[in-house]
Amino acid sequence: MTRAALCFPGQGSQAAGMATGLLDQPLATSLLEVAAAEGLDLATVLRGDDDQLRPTEVAQPALVFVELVLAAALPAELDIVGVAGHSVGEYAAVSVAGAYTPEDALRMVIRRGREMAAMTEGTMAAIIGMDAESVEAACAEVRGGGEVVVIANLNAPGQVVVSGSLGGVERAAALARELGVRRVIPLNVSGAFHSPLMAPAAARFAEVIAATPRNALRVPVVCNVDGAAVEHASELPELLRRQLASAVRWADCVTTLIGLRAEVLIEVGPGAVLSGLARRIAPDVPTANVDSLESAAALAALRTAPA
Repeated sequence: MTRAALCFPGQGSQAAGMATGLLDQPLATSLLEVAAAEGLDLATVLRGDDDQLRPTEVAQPALVFVELVLAAALPAELDIVGVAGHSVGEYAAVSVAGAYTPEDALRMVIRRGREMAAMTEGTMAAIIGMDAESVEAACAEVRGGGEVVVIANLNAPGQVVVSGSLGGVERAAALARELGVRRVIPLNVSGAFHSPLMAPAAARFAEVIAATPRNALRVPVVCNVDGAAVEHASELPELLRRQLASAVRWADCVTTLIGLRAEVLIEVGPGAVLSGLARRIAPDVPTANVDSLESAAALAALRTAPA
C-alpha cells in the first residue's frame, strides 16, 4: 500500500451538501449527539445552505464533523505515515492520529468556534504573488506605526495571509500594492484569526484543551505553529493553544509530511484547497481527494507503482 499523509482542510472549505450520505454513518450519530448536548443542531445545519454554514461557530464544527466521518471510512489497510490539518482541520488530524476521541475533538471544536466567533475585532486578507519576507517587512513597517498586523497563513509560495486590526491590514495591503503585488483579497471572516488579537480566546480555550483526556499518538501529527512532527500527545495542548494566535505554517507542514516519506497527500474533506496548495509546494508529489464515502472506499485500490 502506498505511504500516505492525510491533510484536513480548514474554515472556508465548508460547502452546502458536504455531508451528503454521511449523516446515517455510525460515527455521525455519535457526533450529532455530542453537538446537540453542546446546544448545536448540526444535522439541520448540514442539510442547509451555504449561508447557514458561514458563521465561524457553525462552520468549524460542521467541517470537522465531515472530516472525522470521512476519515472513519478510509480503508483500514491504508499506510498512513503522518497527518496534518489546516487551522481547525488540525483537530480532525489529532483525532485521527489517536490523541483525542472523535467526540472529544468535536466538543473542543464547538467551543473553539464559539471563542473565536466572539473575538470580532480585526480582519484578514490574502496577499497573492509576494514572498513571505516582503510581506513580513510590510507588516513590520505597519506595526511600527502602532497597528496590529502579522502573517497568519504561510499557505504556499506566493500565497500569504495577513491578520490584524482593520487599520493594520488595510495599511499592509496598501504597502503590498505599492510594491507591485499581483492581488490582495479581503477575506470574509469575523475576526483577526491567527493573530495576537486572538490571545484572549486562546487563553480561555486553553482550559478546554487541558481538561480533555488524551491518548497516545498512533502516527505523527505535523502541527501548524512550527510545521514540525509531533510524536507525543503530551506536546499537543500547548501547540493547540498557541495555534489560535500564531501563524499557520502550512507550506512547512506539507514539506514535513513529505519528509515522513509520504508518497501521496490525501485531502480528507470538502473541496480541493489543500491539494491545490500542495501542487505549488511540492509539484512532484501526487494528491488525492476524499470528499465522499465512495472516494474513501476507492483508496483501497491505491498502490505504489512498480519500480
